[in-house]
Amino acid sequence: MSLESLISAKKKTVGTKQTLKALEKGQARKVFIATDADRFVTEPVYELCRKKGVPIVEVSSMKELGQACGIEVNCATASIIEE
Repeated sequence: MSLESLISAKKKTVGTKQTLKALEKGQARKVFIATDADRFVTEPVYELCRKKGVPIVEVSSMKELGQACGIEVNCATASIIEE
């Protein structure tokens, strides 16, 4: 699956803290996780997605995910709140 939906999303979260908050509040519609991110960072996101039934899209690199979010640094996780 491509990152087009994340790039064109009206509202999104960037980073693990913001993504976890959106998941806890039931706002996240789809979550993107970089497969090269540290497991201790991404594991809580995986667990909460499974618990809440939120679809996960795995992205090959943190750099690619950061670019899709429109930031100049790497990003471990992001989510779409509103498409």
